[in-house]
Amino acid sequence: MDPSKIKQRIGRFRILVIGRANAGKTTILQRVCNTRDQPEIYNSKGEKIDLTGSRGRGLHDIDDEVVFPSNPGFVFHDSRGFEAGGVSEFDKVQTFIIERSKETKITKRLHTIWFCIPMDEACRSFTAAENKFFSQCDTGSIPVIVVFTKFDALYDVAYTQLKTEGKSRKDARKLAAKRAEETFANGPQLRFLKDVRKPPPCHVCLPNMDKDDANSGPLIERTAATLDDEVLKRLFVTTQQTNLEVCMKYAIER
Repeated sequence: MDPSKIKQRIGRFRILVIGRANAGKTTILQRVCNTRDQPEIYNSKGEKIDLTGSRGRGLHDIDDEVVFPSNPGFVFHDSRGFEAGGVSEFDKVQTFIIERSKETKITKRLHTIWFCIPMDEACRSFTAAENKFFSQCDTGSIPVIVVFTKFDALYDVAYTQLKTEGKSRKDARKLAAKRAEETFANGPQLRFLKDVRKPPPCHVCLPNMDKDDANSGPLIERTAATLDDEVLKRLFVTTQQTNLEVCMKYAIER
C-alpha cells in the first residue's frame, strides 16, 4: 500500500511512553522527532492544553496526546504518575492499553509501547511498578520495547572499575563503554526481563541522548523490527525522519 494511502487510512503512529519521572523520556522523543522544542499537548477532544497553567506543570492525563510540531506524524501518550506504583496508576495504564488495542476507530489505536528505565540512579533495579507491569500487564499484540535511558551513567561506573584495576585514565576512558555493555549484558536487568511471564521482544540502550550528536537510530531500528503488521511497519518507517538507513532497508525489502 502506498505510504500516502496508509496515512489516510490510519493517520498517525501512536506510542505509549512509560517510565519514571526524570527517565529522559522527553529528551528521547525530541531526538526521535528531530527537535529541541517542547511538545504541544492536546486533550481527548483535540483541544490544545495551555502549558503555562497548572496542567502545564506535568499533570496531563494518559489520554492526552503529546505531539511535536516538527513531526506531527507521531502521537505520544505519557503514563505520568505510573512510577508511584499504586493500584490506580497501574489500572489506568492497563485500561488504556486494553481499550486502545481494541479501539474500533483505527486512527485511535495504540501501535507500540516504549518502556523507559533510567540507568543513572543509585538503585538500578526494577521498581515495584515496573515489576508489576512486566509480571501482570497484558499488552496483547502491542509490542513493548524496553529503553534503558541514560546508559552513559554505566560508562562512569566502568571507568572507575578500570582505574581500580590499574588502567591509565586514557585506557579506562577508551574501554569504559565496552566494559559497561559487557557487564550489562550479564546483569540483573536483562535476567529479570527474560524471566517474566511475557518477555518483551527486545531492548535498546541509549547513551548521551542530551548531546547534540545523540543517536536515536537503535530505537527506530528495533521498533520497526518488532512490528509484525507490514502496514504499520511502513507507516512507522515513513513517519520517522531521523534514520535514512531504516527507510532504505525497508524500501529494498518491499
